[in-house]
Amino acid sequence: MNTIRSSIVVLILLAIITGVAYPLLVTGLANVLFPWQAQGSLIQQEERVIGSTLIGQNYQSDRYFFGRPSATADYPYNALASSGSNLAISNPLLNEDFAQRSQQLRMQNPDAGQAIPVDLLTASASGLDPQISVSAALYQAPRIAKNRQIPLKAVESLIAAQTEKPLLAFMGEPVVNVLQLNVALDEFKQQANLPTY
Repeated sequence: MNTIRSSIVVLILLAIITGVAYPLLVTGLANVLFPWQAQGSLIQQEERVIGSTLIGQNYQSDRYFFGRPSATADYPYNALASSGSNLAISNPLLNEDFAQRSQQLRMQNPDAGQAIPVDLLTASASGLDPQISVSAALYQAPRIAKNRQIPLKAVESLIAAQTEKPLLAFMGEPVVNVLQLNVALDEFKQQANLPTY
């Protein structure tokens, strides 16, 4: 009987410590030490949340940079259905997807003077990647400059300013967060007193 009672007491104590006290402590510390990250790294514009820097956005307008293709279920960048396409390289559907995306990108970016960067053709494993390579951003820069009627050099400067470099060179390539880049693009338009779209 004492063994059962002791087991129940230990079970209750461990449930309180690991199920209540520890999560509350970690959540409290995170909110004190890293408040922006603990709240989801949310970006606000005009006092309204427009997205998170951790999840890609499905931009449709030619006046904005596009992210990587998303293969999540129901709709692109569905955070509730994070997944890749799971198509093998030998699958003809994957080649059809590449051909279709390639054709669409060439039509949208007729002034791009380089080959299409691979990350604009391939969906990520999660389908939620918020970043693209610097070359993918530069590939889209002429379209942005033309549609926003701003100098190409200004767009390239915005890309350079928004480029995130890895802590150490061997830890990856520099990337650009698409949401932050598009927010900077809107802010540049406002600072330059250019017409709104």
